[in-house]
Amino acid sequence: MKPAEEHILRQPEPYQSIMLYVRSVIMKTLDVEEKYSYKLPFYYYNKKSFVFLNVLKGTDYVDVVFMDGALLEAEFPELQDANNRKRVRSIQIKNLEELDELRFVELLKSASKIKLKTKKI
Repeated sequence: MKPAEEHILRQPEPYQSIMLYVRSVIMKTLDVEEKYSYKLPFYYYNKKSFVFLNVLKGTDYVDVVFMDGALLEAEFPELQDANNRKRVRSIQIKNLEELDELRFVELLKSASKIKLKTKKI
């Protein structure tokens, strides 16, 4: 088993189910590489860090963080800047019922187009 998958399976519910579902949508939508970086599941698109999953201490949601999310805010107002971050934006998922899969797939596809245009940092 991969370290990223192990990390997800160690999460308590409902975070584990949310992360497994989000992971499956990411992996079936795009050709990504799953890695375990900074003790978090990261997904790389075109060899660039693309999105990662996190459960911030003291919160009740899974933070799905897009590395270049600031460039997507106009098209996807559901992206939030929770911690005054310069580039990254995220969506917070408290339960699977609140995730609109079609909208999430649109977000992934738009983010992948931006990732193809940006330089590797």
